[in-house]
Amino acid sequence: MSKLTAQDKFLDLSDYGRSFGRFFANQLKDTRFTPIHVTLLFGLSGLIAIYCILEQHFFLAGFFILLKSVIDAADGELARLKNTPSYSGRYLDSVFDIILNFMFLMAICYVSETSIWFTILAFIGLQLQGTLYNYYYVILRNKSVGGDSTSKIFEYKTPKALPGETQKSVNILFGIYQIVYGTFDKIIHALDPEAYKVKTFPNWFMTLLSLYGLGFQLLIIAVMLPMGGIELIIPFFIAYTLLVLALIGIRKVFIQ
Repeated sequence: MSKLTAQDKFLDLSDYGRSFGRFFANQLKDTRFTPIHVTLLFGLSGLIAIYCILEQHFFLAGFFILLKSVIDAADGELARLKNTPSYSGRYLDSVFDIILNFMFLMAICYVSETSIWFTILAFIGLQLQGTLYNYYYVILRNKSVGGDSTSKIFEYKTPKALPGETQKSVNILFGIYQIVYGTFDKIIHALDPEAYKVKTFPNWFMTLLSLYGLGFQLLIIAVMLPMGGIELIIPFFIAYTLLVLALIGIRKVFIQ
C-alpha cells in the first residue's frame, strides 16, 4: 500500500509479501543492489519454480512461486527507499511477470498432459484477470492524493526517461511491454471505458478485486500444486475468468 494515500488504502489479498518486501528492501538500501537486481532475483526464483514443476517437486515449486511473489514486492520498495523511480524497472518487472506466468502454465500443461489449447485459454484468462486488477488499481493510484503515478492509466506513449535511466532502455522495454500487454489492456478498457471517470473506488471493491492480483493468482497455484490439484489448475483459471464480467458489472452498477 506504499503507492496510496492513507484514506485509499485497502486490504490487498494479493499483497501478502509487502512486509517482507519492505524488510528486504531496507537491508539493501545502503548497498549497491538496485531495484533491477531485485527484479532479476524474483525472475530466478520463478525459473527455479518452473524446474521444480517439471521435476514434479510440487511442494518446492509452491515455495519458490511464493518466494517469487514476495521478492516481487521488494523492487518497488527499494526504488522508493533509494528515491530512484524508474520506467525501465517498471516495464521490466511487468515483462518478467507475463513471461513467467506463461512458463508456469506451460510447465503445468506438460506435467499434467492438459490440452495446449486449454492452457493458452487459461493464460489469456489469467492475464485478463490481472489486467482488470491493474486497470482499476492504477486509476486509484493516479487519483489518490500523493499516490504513485509511475504507471499510467493509458499506456500508449513512450514516457520520458527519469534520472538514472536511459531513454533507449525505456523505449525498448516500453515497446516490449506494448507487445505483450497491449491487447489485454485494450480488451479491458473496451469492457469498461468509463472507469477512469470514477472519483475513487471503495475499499471493499478493491479488496474484492485483489482476488485477481498476481500475488493471489500465484498463491492459488502454489497451494494447488502440493495438494495434488495440478490437473485442476488450468480448468480453474479458465472458469475464474468469468468473474471479470461480474466485477465490471459491480463497478458499473454500484460505483459511479
